[in-house]
Amino acid sequence: MQQWIVPAVIGALSLLAVVLVLLLVRGRARTTRELREARAEAAALRAQVEEIERRLAEPAARPRIEAGYVITHLGEQEREPDESRAVVGAPRVDGTLFADLVLRETVVKTASLAHGLRRALAPETRNRIRFEVKREIRAARKRRRREMKDLAQQVRATERARLADEDAA
Repeated sequence: MQQWIVPAVIGALSLLAVVLVLLLVRGRARTTRELREARAEAAALRAQVEEIERRLAEPAARPRIEAGYVITHLGEQEREPDESRAVVGAPRVDGTLFADLVLRETVVKTASLAHGLRRALAPETRNRIRFEVKREIRAARKRRRREMKDLAQQVRATERARLADEDAA
């Protein structure tokens, strides 16, 4: 009776091996196809980047804008630094004056932050906050008690109505 078990197991294992080999071959073919597609896409992107680089290397035939306020000189040919790049109407600031202005602004911001913290942490402010919190807690307790009373009244009224309906029936 157990003579059929060995051939059945061998048949099942060989069927499993065939299925695994087929899956492996299909997976490998799909991977190869995707690799070919990725290489073709990379070549197309490389050609596109080379075209963009070629266009950027050519001198730009764009009209030059001579505006009073130019944010950037991107795309223009590099030239020697001169006074023409300065924004019209804006005074040039010396390096030491600039550092002094930045330092003053930092000191003002720091002082205002310290003043705000001092006021926020003052005893009067903390007491006022504590008082407001206590008052809000009391009000919340009263609201909860009132809601509980209202709910209890609704439950009692519903219970009375149900009992009246049962007595009538």
